[in-house]
Amino acid sequence: MTPQPTVYPALSIGALQLPSSLLLAPLAGYTDLPFRLLCKENGAALCYSEMVSCHGLLYEQKKTYELLATVPEERPFAVQLFGSEPEFMGRAAAVVSQGEVDLIDINMGCPVRKVVKKGSGAALMKNPSNAEAIIKAVCANTDLPITVKFRSGWTEETLNAPEFAQMAEAAGAQALTIHGRTWVQGFGGKADRAMIRAVKESVSIPVIGNGDVLCYADGLSMIEETGCDGVMVGRGALGNPWLFDPHGIPSTLSGRMPVIERYLQLAELYLPLAKVLFKVKNHTAKFLTGLNGASTLRHALYDCDDVQAIRDLLGNAVAHQREQ
Repeated sequence: MTPQPTVYPALSIGALQLPSSLLLAPLAGYTDLPFRLLCKENGAALCYSEMVSCHGLLYEQKKTYELLATVPEERPFAVQLFGSEPEFMGRAAAVVSQGEVDLIDINMGCPVRKVVKKGSGAALMKNPSNAEAIIKAVCANTDLPITVKFRSGWTEETLNAPEFAQMAEAAGAQALTIHGRTWVQGFGGKADRAMIRAVKESVSIPVIGNGDVLCYADGLSMIEETGCDGVMVGRGALGNPWLFDPHGIPSTLSGRMPVIERYLQLAELYLPLAKVLFKVKNHTAKFLTGLNGASTLRHALYDCDDVQAIRDLLGNAVAHQREQ
């Protein structure tokens, strides 16, 4: 076994050159522009949009287009598409390619029932021929690097990730992300690193591991154990953008305040706060995880009427702690 690295190696996906291989996953309802920028400022090399529906793009739905919002400071920027029809996915890829985007990912791993019941997300692992047609259609409609995110398989009895990976590579994917769980597992149990290694050994393109990375060191151990080329962090980054920094999460509220304040600034810049203040409160509440008095602070935070009230609440809490 090779020695565990102390920093994340550089990563190349097609023509895209990344200085690090620690990435922020697409997370529906969470990876909006302010949170992506926050993670990037803390060390994430590439951040992915929330899942974008191919139908939403082609039917020009306003809420879908809002998911593509980005700024020059975020580049490079990756967009994740989902859908089950090759023609629609190809056309959606062409639309995305007209924007300020550097990479397109195809979602073939989402376990949410409303997604899989339409044949999208993880359901495509049961239909590799359609998955192949989708990858080919997307590749034919863009010059951007194409990646595919998928799971170990549908069930423990139908583990097919290595074969699926070989199909995706042959169809034109330039990198793969493997979440080491089946659809049946959802987000339960433990991610299977042996499966991530098996996928890595089955293809020649870069493989990014995903699952159970809760701190900077977790991803480094995944690289050591599986040989994967990079690490994608999903739920582990919620409330913890410090995960992308080798120093980790501060143990005090005062230590966390610079990053929390930066998030609030970004939210004010890029979100329609009158409509989505609940989302800002939700993110901010997660930043408090593990602190003394976090439960009391959260309850008070959810009663705040605006961002300034959130600032005042947390500022007063810091002042009170310093007096003790």
